[in-house]
Amino acid sequence: MIASPLEKVRSYVQRYDSSIEPILFEQPLPTSEVAAQALGVEIGQIAKSILFRVDEQFALFVAAGDVRVHPKQVKAAFGQGKPKMATPEEVEKMTGFRVGAVCPFALQEEVPVYVDRSLKRFSVIYTAAGIAESLLPVTYEALLKMTGAKEIDAASPEGNPE
Repeated sequence: MIASPLEKVRSYVQRYDSSIEPILFEQPLPTSEVAAQALGVEIGQIAKSILFRVDEQFALFVAAGDVRVHPKQVKAAFGQGKPKMATPEEVEKMTGFRVGAVCPFALQEEVPVYVDRSLKRFSVIYTAAGIAESLLPVTYEALLKMTGAKEIDAASPEGNPE
């Protein structure tokens, strides 16, 4: 039996910290703004996960809900080519999650993950947990550990892609 996206996320998280549980809502949370309102937190605390591609290469960028991921940083992370946002079909194929519910870990395919330092300013951040009606509260450090991500300054044109 195939696990639901939410169950996939839940079991992945259990390997790292059994106290972390997804928060479920009655309604989908389609945007960072709606999610922040539902929780009563700042928009920046909602982590957005955006999949980009260059040719057949994909990479996932995770940033605070109140910043834009800068194209220069995406290009620097790939090293070559012209990055484009992945299509909804590509997002689902590569991550196993639908757009708006992309969890930055427990991915279908292995893709490099880059976490923007804009999230570091919060003691708790919330990622999607596989379905549009869920959020997962994690610390910045836990997010880095669970994603195996590289830290970058994706929200800044001058940021360091290392």
